[in-house]
Amino acid sequence: MRPFLPSRVLLLATALMLVVAAGLPRAADAADAGGLVSALTSQLGVSKPQAEGGAGALFNLAKQRMNPDQFGQVENQVPGIGGLMGAAPGGSKVGGSTSGGSDGGGLAGMTSGALGGMTGGSGGGLGALAPLAGSFSSLGLSPDMATKFLPVVLEYLNSSGGGGAAGLLKGALTG
Repeated sequence: MRPFLPSRVLLLATALMLVVAAGLPRAADAADAGGLVSALTSQLGVSKPQAEGGAGALFNLAKQRMNPDQFGQVENQVPGIGGLMGAAPGGSKVGGSTSGGSDGGGLAGMTSGALGGMTGGSGGGLGALAPLAGSFSSLGLSPDMATKFLPVVLEYLNSSGGGGAAGLLKGALTG
């Protein structure tokens, strides 16, 4: 029976590769979004998980504020956006805008006033991003990092030919 041993090993190796390959779509999603994640890590000095989670939190908040057609334009410009959105703390729940959230909602509510006071004359961008405070804190980032993530994400969209999507995203997150 020894001649059959290599074929069994080959069969087991093939089965193992199929199991591993089943997880690859998520890895591919993350790799596709790598341009954005790389930009965030290099420009802001955050870790890859922080970049993925922070970008995902921004996109989740935008999805809540945009109509589906508008958000679809953003989705089309960010390969792997679903993986990023899933990497955000709480999944698609951001701040206190979903029913059940005393976690992020409480922190977002407490910091909203403080953040709003720091906006200066920039059109209230930080105040509009206050619902992200809980998500960014969960990632080990200060709430004001949301205002540093947004320009990098907008720059990424503009450089990838998604100027229209960048404008929609900016309007949803700063207005």
